[in-house]
Amino acid sequence: MWRRLRTNHAFKVAAGTTFASYFKLVARTTRFVIEPPDIFETIDERMPVIITFWHGQHFLTPFAMKPHHKAKVLISRHADAEINAIAAEKLGVGTIRGSGATSRNDFHRKGAVSATYEMLDTLEQGINVAMTADVPKIARRAGLGVVTIARYSGRPIIPLAMATRNRITLKSWDRASLNLPFGRGAAVVGEPIFVPRDADEATMKAARDLVQARLEAATARAEALVLETSAAGADSV
Repeated sequence: MWRRLRTNHAFKVAAGTTFASYFKLVARTTRFVIEPPDIFETIDERMPVIITFWHGQHFLTPFAMKPHHKAKVLISRHADAEINAIAAEKLGVGTIRGSGATSRNDFHRKGAVSATYEMLDTLEQGINVAMTADVPKIARRAGLGVVTIARYSGRPIIPLAMATRNRITLKSWDRASLNLPFGRGAAVVGEPIFVPRDADEATMKAARDLVQARLEAATARAEALVLETSAAGADSV
């Protein structure tokens, strides 16, 4: 049954539209605190930027932008990801289809080359790019993908973590959070990371480790904020 549904275009459009509507409800009914509170002014000064986050924390990221922030998100070419792509488009976020690869054999098959060029072109046009930081199928371990895009584009990496107090943690490889409405939420942005164009292997690895550390810190802070009883400094994403 699922195999038939996952290839049915009408089903995918319906599912993507439903997901988009659901997460709009979550965003509208969640009391978000933003840290740092002046992050939008900071991002505006540095756009376009490369927004990165852990896989599984990505469902609410389209709402971590203001209406004038144009962005495209990298989404896998896998059939199951088509629903995510449709949902993103319904939320006003453009899509770039492709993903990272764990071996040379599937580098071209997964669209990593074409997606890389499209992300660089998108940034050149002044449009933000959003992508997960994880190594493919390895949760919360940063890979070199986002660092490579930063190196060749010259644009800063902006680590982002979002969490809601009301959620269900799914038993998936990425420990995805299904955010629930009517609760507290937090969006935490880490310090930007710049990668020099002439970065050697050691510099690239150091930048990757910095992405790892800042995403871990942002995630821990977001989790702490949603557990606090007071809502001091609350704002709307």
